[in-house]
Parts: sequence; C-alpha cells; structure tokens
Amino acid sequence: MSSVSYLIVNTVVNFIQLYLVLIFVRILLSWFQTAEWAGKVISFLAPITDPYLNIFRSIIPPLGGIDFSAILAIFVLQLIPGLLTSLVRTGGGF
Repeated sequence: MSSVSYLIVNTVVNFIQLYLVLIFVRILLSWFQTAEWAGKVISFLAPITDPYLNIFRSIIPPLGGIDFSAILAIFVLQLIPGLLTSLVRTGGGF
C-alpha cells in the first residue's frame, strides 16, 4: 500500500469511526427527547446524521414504533473500512 493510499484510507476510516459515534449518540439521545439538554444536542446532530439514516429508514419502516433501520445503517457503515482496506491491499483501488 502506498503512503498516499494509506493516508486516504486512514482518513476515511477515521471519519467513519467519528460518524459512527455521532450516530450512536443521536440514537441514544432519541430515547431522552423530553430532556431539554438532549433536544438541543439532537437538533445539532440531526442534520448531520439523519440524511444517512433516512436512506435506511426508507428501506425498513419502523416496526411497532421502533426504528430498526439504524441497525442496518450502522452495520453497513462498519463494513466500509474493511472493504476499503482490502481493496487497497489487493491493488484494486487508489
């Protein structure tokens, strides 16, 4: 893996890890929407995380009032770093 490829993949993987943390915080805070402080944090995180989560919400509608689409969204996001790393190692990209 060249140093440029490593830098790009490492940057993308770090971004994905940070984005996963934001999604987890967003999901956890949705359970505490009545708390004033949680509402403020959700209003900050929603424009950042909801566009990605909405892709999966259109595929899996809420069942019984529970949004299971976030599980699929997190799973897909966790697959990307491994795929990028293996793609670069095999010479298939960058």
